[in-house]
This record gives sequence, C-alpha cells and structure tokens, in this order.
Amino acid sequence: MMLRQAIMRRRSIRRYRPDPVPEEAILTLLDAARWAPSAHNRQPWRFCVVRDAVRKETLARAMGERLRRDLTADGVSEDVIAADVGRSYARITSAPVLIALCLSMVDMDRYPDSVRNALEYHMAAQSTAMAGQNLLLTAHQIGLGACWMCAPLFCPEVVRAALDLPDDWQPQALITLGYPAETKEKPRYALEKVTLWR
Repeated sequence: MMLRQAIMRRRSIRRYRPDPVPEEAILTLLDAARWAPSAHNRQPWRFCVVRDAVRKETLARAMGERLRRDLTADGVSEDVIAADVGRSYARITSAPVLIALCLSMVDMDRYPDSVRNALEYHMAAQSTAMAGQNLLLTAHQIGLGACWMCAPLFCPEVVRAALDLPDDWQPQALITLGYPAETKEKPRYALEKVTLWR
C-alpha cells in the first residue's frame, strides 16, 4: 500500500474481531513508531503493550471509576454516565491489544524558567504524537484497525498505577488495536476551510 493510500484510507476503528494479534505485527508497529521525528532527536516516546485480559479489565475499571467521579462532579445524569463508562469499558476490554503511548522528559532539555520548560514538554508531546501517527498508519497498512483514545490525559496517575508504569512515563493516549470488525468512512474538511496562503 502506498503511503498516500494509507493516509487517506485509515480510520479510527473501535470494534475488533477476537483474533489475537501476532507479536511480530506489534513489533512492526512499534518499530515504525520509533522512527518518527522528535525534538532534538531525544525520542521521548514510551510504549506499554497490554495483552493480558486481567490487566485490561483492571485498567478499564480504574479509568471508568475516574470517569464516573468526574462526570458526577459535572452534574451529568446517571444514565449518561453509565453509558459513557460502559462504552469506555467495552472499548478497552474488547480490544485484543492496547498500547499505552507515553512520554518521558528524562532526556529532554531543562531550563531555569517555567516558560521554556513548558515548551520543552509540548515538544515532547508533539514528538510522541508523531510516533503514534506512525503506529496508526502502519497498523492500517498491515491490515489492523486501531483507535487513539485521549482518555489517559484526564487520568494519567490512574493509568500509571493500573499498568505499573515507571514514574517518568506520562500517559498521553491509549491505542486500541486488533483486526477490524467494522469499516468507517469519514469526510475531511475542504482545504479552503483550514488553509491560509500568504
């Protein structure tokens, strides 16, 4: 598959067949991810591959509890909360593979002021996101479906505890992965809507 085809045909897939994903395929994805560009070439991305059903359930329940607490505090109705928590639980536990995409600031530059330190963090986050994009495109190219979940940004300490991650690993996304059990077609905005020429 040509790169342009992969870019234009990839979609967020949330339903998967129960077939296991071979370790070789997962390694192919991680290898593609690590070749992304990164700020200062510091490669701040970190990957936690989750295939164990018990670990997935532990993560899904912990994230669901935080989601329930946050939505309750927001005054959301119980039926909406139950639906959101149930949907999140199903997405996490039904995916054959999860990849927790994290960043580490260990090798990034440090400055004496908070402004530049914050910018350095943004550069690490951008670098990690580019690694995630490589992973998503490669998954599509080799016949896998995947979906980027931003939920870990709302509960990083919950994800870190549930997956027993190192202290410096900061969860950025949870990528669900498997053989697709659905197809998706979503349009994109016209270039005129999102582009300025100067």
